[in-house]
Amino acid sequence: MKKEFAVIGLGRFGGSICNELAEQGMQVMAIDINEERVNKFAAVASHAVCADTTDEKVLKSLGIRNFDHVIVAIGDDIQASILTTLMLKELGVKKVSAKAQNDYHEKVLRKIGADHVVHPERDMGKRIAHNMVSNNVLDYLELSDEHSIAEVVASEKLGGNSIIDLNIRARHGINIVAIKRGNDILVSPQADELIRAGDILIVIGADSDINRFERKAL
Repeated sequence: MKKEFAVIGLGRFGGSICNELAEQGMQVMAIDINEERVNKFAAVASHAVCADTTDEKVLKSLGIRNFDHVIVAIGDDIQASILTTLMLKELGVKKVSAKAQNDYHEKVLRKIGADHVVHPERDMGKRIAHNMVSNNVLDYLELSDEHSIAEVVASEKLGGNSIIDLNIRARHGINIVAIKRGNDILVSPQADELIRAGDILIVIGADSDINRFERKAL
């Protein structure tokens, strides 16, 4: 069965989520207090509704508790974001993801029960910064405050060596969880797998260890 999603807030962030979910064939209800924005997504989402989600009666009338996952992507109105998230959890929504404007906003969202909190601007800033600092870093995804997954390009220095020869886990404290090689992806590569220059190594570990690996090994 297809999951049913509701996206509340149809700005750039919420709108992009709505578009992507619809493209993947999911059932999506698009909700915003701004009628003009709602009209833009009328042809994209399964349902597009102009509604004030800080009103509990409105949420109930939408049958919001029946959705598998609700994304609160409200932009600048932090109060509306908090009130909406709180009511969604009180109404029994299974999973609520919410966009945070800052660290304080995130703390409040987590305290009132948000299952997942995202900082799109902050996270994108980190990813871009890592790409700028190192020519070898293609992408960077934060898992927690101290741990991340990174895609790095294997240098000539690493090429021709096996994973066990490089002893990356012991020397740098990180793990290679996959290798992209052209159109192929080697998941959980064996210790005797030879790394080729130009391979994309998907590594996981503490931020400090990944940064050290970038500086010393690449």
